[in-house]
Amino acid sequence: MTGRTSAFGSTAPRKDATLKVTGAARYTADVSLPGMLHAKVLRSPHPHARLVSVDATRARAVPGVHAVITRDDLDGLDAVYGYFIKDQPIVATDRVRYVGDPVAAVAAEDEAAALAALALIDVEYEVLDTVPDVEAALAEGAPELFPGDKPRGVVPPYGAGASGALWPRPNVCYEFRYETGPDEVWERCDHVFEDTFVFSRMNHFHLEPFVTVADARGDRIEVWTSTQNPFPLRRELARVFRVEESSVRVNVPFVGGGFGAKHNCKTEPVAILLSRLTGRPVRYCLTTEEGFLTLSQHAAVLRVRTGLLADGTFVARESEVLLDAGAYTDGSPLVAEKAGYRIPGPYRWEHVRSSCACVMTSTTPAGPFRGFGATQATWASESQIDMIARRLGMDPYDLRVKNLKALGEPFMPGESGIDSDLVEGLDLVAAELGYQGREKRPNRGMGLAIGFKDGGGVNKPAQARVKVNATGQVIVSTGSVEMGQGISTALCLVAAEVLGLPPERISYASVSTDTSPFDQGTNASSGMTVTGRAVQLAAEQVRERILEFAAGRLGRAPSDLELVDWGVRLDGTVHPLTPMILGVFGGTGYEFSGDGFFKAPNSHEAPLEAPCVFWEIGWAGAEVEVDPDTGAVTVLKLVASGDVGRAANKLVVRGQEEGAALMGYGQALFEEMRYEDGVLVNGEALDYRVPMAEDLPPSFVSVSQEQGHGPGPFGSKGAGEGTMVPIAAAVANAVQDATGARITTLPLTPERVFRALREAGSPTA
Repeated sequence: MTGRTSAFGSTAPRKDATLKVTGAARYTADVSLPGMLHAKVLRSPHPHARLVSVDATRARAVPGVHAVITRDDLDGLDAVYGYFIKDQPIVATDRVRYVGDPVAAVAAEDEAAALAALALIDVEYEVLDTVPDVEAALAEGAPELFPGDKPRGVVPPYGAGASGALWPRPNVCYEFRYETGPDEVWERCDHVFEDTFVFSRMNHFHLEPFVTVADARGDRIEVWTSTQNPFPLRRELARVFRVEESSVRVNVPFVGGGFGAKHNCKTEPVAILLSRLTGRPVRYCLTTEEGFLTLSQHAAVLRVRTGLLADGTFVARESEVLLDAGAYTDGSPLVAEKAGYRIPGPYRWEHVRSSCACVMTSTTPAGPFRGFGATQATWASESQIDMIARRLGMDPYDLRVKNLKALGEPFMPGESGIDSDLVEGLDLVAAELGYQGREKRPNRGMGLAIGFKDGGGVNKPAQARVKVNATGQVIVSTGSVEMGQGISTALCLVAAEVLGLPPERISYASVSTDTSPFDQGTNASSGMTVTGRAVQLAAEQVRERILEFAAGRLGRAPSDLELVDWGVRLDGTVHPLTPMILGVFGGTGYEFSGDGFFKAPNSHEAPLEAPCVFWEIGWAGAEVEVDPDTGAVTVLKLVASGDVGRAANKLVVRGQEEGAALMGYGQALFEEMRYEDGVLVNGEALDYRVPMAEDLPPSFVSVSQEQGHGPGPFGSKGAGEGTMVPIAAAVANAVQDATGARITTLPLTPERVFRALREAGSPTA
């Protein structure tokens, strides 16, 4: 039995609210150790060059400098890192592959001394031809970023219909493919449409920079770092430095935003190696400008071919996605899986064939980004659906509803069923927008789109521990990282609900790989559905142990008792637990502890080898006005909605969904990392255009749906990514509705819109 509280589903303040609003919250950037040195890195000024020589003699003589790392200081290490492919060196060894590639690193008493030393490192480069974009990298005879023997890597196991390949052709590090259904169905199609879409590259623009403090003195390596995946990071660091995992401790304070960027090695190897060389703790903190040179979102070119019957019934979809992976692979294979697998969208098809290739270019490496893979795939898929509807003379809403999968219908053969009512969500957004029965006005239009992604991670395990002391104070411990998304609040609410305790009694333990239960990483909106289930199971176990203890003291069966606000109710009387515990264990008291573990089962019938834990859906609607003289797009109303199943904390969910929607809004209209011949020209905060307060639509509506079909605790699902995914397509669809002009390249800048108006011969232009 359980004493349910009103904790789950509340709007109570976040667990970290007071710390953050008072400035008391501790981030990695706040960590300071006695004798700590400061690191800075020398970066390549060339997008592609052979490294002829590196001489740090003069730099080592600078007062205050304690160590300099060059390629000559990597002996004894496995000095390359990456997800599936180990290709990114701690510092460049044979060549540099993009502007910003680390060439050398300095540890000094302060950053000023380190910067002075960098200026004295003598580097001779032999400049090589660049491959600044996907087209150049795939051209016949293009220079290869990794000529000769390719970096080692692995292809993960796949299930029915899916496959992957390492280095299938020059400048392509990985390719994912998926196919299901007979190819012959194309012969029955009355219409076949093929379109190409271009997706822009965004910077993660997290508020807290990449930062690490490392202490590698003695036999252990200890780091405090801003990361989303402490346990996989521990494993990678142990491999790079050739030590046992037990010799590496990763501590994670609060993380000031990650959005997918803070996975795997970033600042950690440089800080650790410098600490080893100096025998001192070392802090390595990047500037905002250096963040632009560390990781980005994937730009993409997407070609989509769709066949359908005359009445609008979808039959077949084939697609080719080319991701701009940048100079190193990072998480590109993971993003390729998702983009290639998600591009059919939540619709019925008799045949699907997709491929997604990761193309190496001499630009900033690309990796996971909020909604990774789904943002690229949905931009193309949902844009083409509107284009097809207008070609057929159908309303885009009707074409979607005709082909959407039903609640419980498997996404693909062997996959889990859709766990949201897609039409219900679309109708909600359409009603909020006023889509049905709208009056057509010059230069004004409305658009809809559905964002679709699998959530919960692939093959992801998570453990949790819940402890309760003699006075009913609870500590929830997991490896999930609090990075602003509110996971510490949500997981505490799960424990509060199970234990029948008010949220004020529940605390969330700090994350350290030495003491926290294992978690594969804070990604894919998995905190609620995977780690949350582990917390629920741990809390249920500790509840049973408490009831067993009380039953022994009261001479009754545990099933006769109910846990209520740190007492047990028996026959209408509540017996406080604290006196019982102290009566047995004395003044030192006692702690009850429970452990939980959750992982979705593997299945070779599932294309990604494990069925999707849950489906994260986002619906979007936009009303726009287009200035025909300038091409400027004004979003008059933006509606965003996601299905969270059941919200642990309604305000936290709302904040996540609105934040995600506005990141999508930035993708739609503003954000784009611009390169000229492989050189980033807007890689700093003042030049990189993000939406500001004055850019917000006059009307911005967010609706958090609680359809209740989630697999997480009490019917919950993950949130925080789905509402980003459909925004760009919804805005572009609205622009086409307003003007008849179709823009297939993001962002929808006035220049692109103006050009499209002229090319379309729009009467409004």
